[in-house]
Amino acid sequence: MPLTSQSIPFQEVQRPSSAWTGWGQWLALITMTVDHVTRYLLPDHWNVGWASSSIGRIAFPLFAAMVAWHALFNTRSPLRYARRILVIGLVAQLPYLAMPRDHFQLNICFTLALGLFWGSWLFDVVRQSGTRRNTFITALLIALTGLAWLLIGPWVEYGRQGLLMIPFYMLAFQALNQSAEPLLERLWAALATLPLLLNAGLLNSSDMAKSFTVATCLAVLLLAAGAARRIPQVGYAMPRRVWLAWYPAHFAVIALLLLLME
Repeated sequence: MPLTSQSIPFQEVQRPSSAWTGWGQWLALITMTVDHVTRYLLPDHWNVGWASSSIGRIAFPLFAAMVAWHALFNTRSPLRYARRILVIGLVAQLPYLAMPRDHFQLNICFTLALGLFWGSWLFDVVRQSGTRRNTFITALLIALTGLAWLLIGPWVEYGRQGLLMIPFYMLAFQALNQSAEPLLERLWAALATLPLLLNAGLLNSSDMAKSFTVATCLAVLLLAAGAARRIPQVGYAMPRRVWLAWYPAHFAVIALLLLLME
């Protein structure tokens, strides 16, 4: 199954401002770290579980939004981008497995990378529909990817709903970015956001977690609808090495602290 987008570059979509992602990087790392520290390190009698169910629920939809945004607007090779995320996931998997959990699971980088592989391929299929691809073969390949989604979903963090986030973000971003004045285009842009919002509501079990997840998605959709151009550049950009190393490094530190606390 060819997962390539080189024949039709993603840059053909009009590029909006990406300044908000500089702020998003800081917010995503901070909220993720709050989630993991309160969930794995702090004792239960401190009663700080609310932080994981609120602040901590911002991180994943924000990470997924930034991955989808960069794949759609800022990179010529989404698949190379996905491979880089996968490498981070491979490095992080060992300390990730040291976290207390009930069963084996692949970390969130696998969810993001696989979602990006899937979303970029589906995007390419749609862009090429009616040209070179045989309709039957295309439908069969899409069905096979759906079967893969069913099988892989239980093994990755955030499950099947997590794998859908990036494809749904890409659908919504493209529709919102291309929306113009005609009523039908605006209606399509609004409808294209519904799969994302409905899926986001299924990511978590508690009402508080659902609220923070959906609110994060709504905020990003507002940026995609035009608010992004009003966001200034972040004052201090996230150092690239910090951005790449933080996920595996913070799990390694937590694993070490858990070992010392035994």
